[in-house]
Amino acid sequence: EENGHQNKRLKRDADEEDGEDQNKRLPKRKIVLLMAYSGKGYHGMQRNVGSSQFKTIEDDLVSALVQSGCIPENHGEDMKKMSFQRCARTDKGVSAAGQIVSLKVRLIDDILEKINNHLPSHIRILGLKRVTGGFNSKNKCDARTYSYMLPTFAFAHKDHDVQEEVYRLDKETFERVNKLLACYKGTHNFHNFTSQKGPRDPSAKRYIMEIYCGEPFVRENIEFAVIKVKGQSFMMHQIRKMIGLVIAIVKGYAAESIIERSWGEEKVDVPKAPGLGLVLERVHFEKYNRRFGNDGLHEPLEWTEEEEKIAVFKEQYIYPTIINTEREEKSMANWLNTLSIHDFNSSAVEMQANNKTSK
Repeated sequence: EENGHQNKRLKRDADEEDGEDQNKRLPKRKIVLLMAYSGKGYHGMQRNVGSSQFKTIEDDLVSALVQSGCIPENHGEDMKKMSFQRCARTDKGVSAAGQIVSLKVRLIDDILEKINNHLPSHIRILGLKRVTGGFNSKNKCDARTYSYMLPTFAFAHKDHDVQEEVYRLDKETFERVNKLLACYKGTHNFHNFTSQKGPRDPSAKRYIMEIYCGEPFVRENIEFAVIKVKGQSFMMHQIRKMIGLVIAIVKGYAAESIIERSWGEEKVDVPKAPGLGLVLERVHFEKYNRRFGNDGLHEPLEWTEEEEKIAVFKEQYIYPTIINTEREEKSMANWLNTLSIHDFNSSAVEMQANNKTSK
């Protein structure tokens, strides 16, 4: 009996080794993976090799790629070896429904299933496509769309509206929010909407294609709204600060003129809304699709067949996390209490004072 068990074990080990050898013989191919994840509890997307105390989404992804046999172990330690590139670096706590990573892998059988088996349920690979050898998901991406889900009481006026969860957004305030968001469209100097960029840094200029707030809806007795923003690329904290500033204006802490002022040379105090509601919705590869999408060898990077899986993932993991965390930790409510500490006028007042003195 013992021999029987031993033989079975030896056979199983031999089969596994055969499988590994077979994997090693498979040629490596450049692919993209469509990823969705809930970012709560993670320090963003990008891996910090050698810093294990701050867990990132890529830590879990690389581990799953190694365990499933798609990449050799040493590629996990040095990601350049598999030409790994993420399309967007999402910040701490930020989720994604349509993140794209490009890398070289061995195209093993049932590849998606095998990778997902080694991932936690709140991180999923929803699709895979072959791409050109030189493809880089960051450089080839021409635009990114984010959404920001927030409780509408964020827009309640500080002096005369109910500040709690019973608040409901009226038509007039809703229209004002959209009018203010529309100011961001076009190319502007967003140096005040990120850290460590001066007003003359050319990379602070960013192009916003569209931005709007959708109709509010009620979940678990709280009214929420989703702001969508599409831009060429965004700097760290830029979207959260764009939304934070609009909230400060609508609540009555800052004048509308502050948006225009923030694009000038002076330093403006721009508040940063919580990371919780921010979701990378999708990334766009319009130029690549025009050039290679119909060349007979490559597929266009469109994910219409995966739309349903994306929607299900959002309903299962992203929205409930945002709603429950908001209810339990009150991240938006607590942040709103800090708005009164910000100094929205200082630099303008200082400038007027300086002008008078110089005159």
